[in-house]
Amino acid sequence: MKLPEYEPSRLATLPPTLDPAEYDVSLETRKAQAERLAIRSRLKREYLLQYNNPSRRGLVEDPAFTRWTYARSANVYPNFRPTPKTSLLGAVIGIGPLFFWYYVFKTDRDRKEKLIQEGKWDRKFNISY
Repeated sequence: MKLPEYEPSRLATLPPTLDPAEYDVSLETRKAQAERLAIRSRLKREYLLQYNNPSRRGLVEDPAFTRWTYARSANVYPNFRPTPKTSLLGAVIGIGPLFFWYYVFKTDRDRKEKLIQEGKWDRKFNISY
């Protein structure tokens, strides 16, 4: 059974898995990829040796994880971009509760005031009549 030939669409780009440039890389690019792979594997081996050392004392710090944690939590504001979505969320979370509690307290107060004026509210502990 023969698979059909892929014909690229005019409206869509070629998937990267079918792009011949993805696999036909130059010798320099392959050397750079091999160097990066060697560095990653060397760092991984060093970390695993420290992690699995039965006589180790203290914590084994992973610098990549430390950088990731810093970028994720402590370094948020320099990378923040205000968009309509974040602005709306900020307004809803920041100002929304104020309007909600204003409505709750105002309606409760108006209801009590109406009952007091009609004489149906038993006002215990009032100081002045």
